[in-house]
Amino acid sequence: MDKEQSSIYDKERRYASFLSDVVLLIQDEHDEVSVLANVAAALKEAFGFFWVGFYLVKEKEGSEQQLYLGPFQGPTACYRIRYGKGVCGSAWKQRQSLVVPDVEEFPGHIACSSLSRSEIVVPIFTKEGGVVGVLDIDSTDLATFDDVDRENLEQLCRLLTTNLY
Repeated sequence: MDKEQSSIYDKERRYASFLSDVVLLIQDEHDEVSVLANVAAALKEAFGFFWVGFYLVKEKEGSEQQLYLGPFQGPTACYRIRYGKGVCGSAWKQRQSLVVPDVEEFPGHIACSSLSRSEIVVPIFTKEGGVVGVLDIDSTDLATFDDVDRENLEQLCRLLTTNLY
C-alpha cells in the first residue's frame, strides 16, 4: 500500500470509529440544538477542523427562508446565508454535497473568515426529503476534503435525519 492509499485507509478508519461513537452519542437525545452542538464538538475534536457547524433553514416573520447559524465550533461566523448564495446556500439549492478545494475559486464564496481555504457542505434532509439545514466544515488548508469525507459526512447527516427530522 502506497502512502496515499494508507492515508485514505486511515481516514476511512477514523470516520468508521467516529460514526460508531456518534450513534451512541445521539441515540437517546432528540433535542435539535443539543444533538447538533455535541456533533459539532465531536467532529472538531475528532478531526481538528478549523470550523464545524450547522446552518438551519428558517423563515423569520416577513422574510424569505434563509440559512441561520446553528450550533458550531470555531471562530465567529456569518449569521444568515441566502438561498443559492455561497457554498452553503448553493448546497441547499442544489440539494447535494459540495466539496470546494479552494474557496477563492468558488463563485460568490462568502468569506466568514479569511483563514478558511477549503470547505465541504453537506445538506441535511427531513425524512420527507426537504432540506432542513446544512453541515458546513472549513479548513485552513487547501484541498482538505475528498470523496471519503463527503461519503462519511453524508452518512453522518443521514444519522441526524433518522434521529431528529
